Amino acid sequence: EHAKAVATANVFPQLLKLYLCSQSSEDLQSKSKKALKSILSRCNHLPALEPLLHEAPSNILKHVVGQFSKTLPHDPKARRMFVTTGSLKKIQEITVEEGSVLQEYIQTINNCYPEEIVKYYSPGYPEKLLERVDEYTPAD
Repeated sequence: EHAKAVATANVFPQLLKLYLCSQSSEDLQSKSKKALKSILSRCNHLPALEPLLHEAPSNILKHVVGQFSKTLPHDPKARRMFVTTGSLKKIQEITVEEGSVLQEYIQTINNCYPEEIVKYYSPGYPEKLLERVDEYTPAD
């Protein structure tokens, strides 16, 4: 409840800005990072998390994607919104290390969708489809 109130008050962008700002003191950066992680771990208000998919550095992104991976398997409405807002596409574009926690979170999210949907939003897939069109020979 508290995390949702903080999220809807648009605090995430402010905390992220303070954390990333080179002019912020080390103490402020540390406290901003700690607050972000703490609130993110409790926030299931997905619309507030979506902008962070595009802005957060990888050490924060892991927590954002983790929250999506906890919520999406149980919420069909959220899964649909995740696709229509472009978030599924964004998730496919993230470069991850093999065996990392972030990779596990992304796989959990991908498992919420049919394989062809995940492929469609994967980088390079539209080009592959166009190649198939170019190579296709219609039957007479």
